[in-house]
Amino acid sequence: MSLPQILDAAQVSDNTLTAQLPDTWMQGRTAYGGLTAAIALDAALRSQPDLPPLRSAQIAFVGPLAGEVVVKTELLRRGRTAAFIEANVYGDGKLGLKALFVFMIGLESSIDYAEDARPEVPDFADAAPAMANPDPKFFTGHLEYRHGLAIDERHTPDFMRWVRLRERDGLHPMVELMAIGDALPPAAMALFEKPGPISSMTWQINLLTAEPVTTDGWWLSRSTADLARHGSSSQLMLLWNADREPVITGMQSVAIFV
Repeated sequence: MSLPQILDAAQVSDNTLTAQLPDTWMQGRTAYGGLTAAIALDAALRSQPDLPPLRSAQIAFVGPLAGEVVVKTELLRRGRTAAFIEANVYGDGKLGLKALFVFMIGLESSIDYAEDARPEVPDFADAAPAMANPDPKFFTGHLEYRHGLAIDERHTPDFMRWVRLRERDGLHPMVELMAIGDALPPAAMALFEKPGPISSMTWQINLLTAEPVTTDGWWLSRSTADLARHGSSSQLMLLWNADREPVITGMQSVAIFV
């Protein structure tokens, strides 16, 4: 099942959403974090009418999730400009993901600044396809990847790839971004001498546009580790649309078991 199919089949009632996570969306013993975060956001969007654009999200990957999950949302506060919604995702009655979503209207301001650091990489149409995990149960089968960095740069803790969902029709654009934003391997894995387990712990993202759009579903994603030590890695994350306009900035903490 694709993400649109999962959301279409979800059951919703009284600030609760119940969905089934197919085994083709796994990454080890848990479902792909971008999938569960996207489902949590979809539940938050359904829980309140006429929400302003999503501006920020704080996500904690508390435990493994698979099979049937239940998302419970709570409106923490809604004022004239912003709404704060908490979404908790449970599997087998245990908390697996905790999210705080912040929705905010645009405000008139005298401040107008944006760092214009657009990456110089091949367009998605010219980029070489990147191989994904061949396991049919691994979530990357629902995504397409193309290389962004030159071959001699792919062994540093800095990953950059073009990414898109194979099936995305009908998705809320912010839900699509949530599913795409965590699609790269943790950057510290480029330092591994042999394969080993990892686990994302937290993910903080800020949305840089109220109306994200791109071309043919392609987004340019980058993850760069700034520290990997004592079994923990910190990484910075960026996402651009096909025109290299910044869409998401974020940070993630990753546990390393090697």
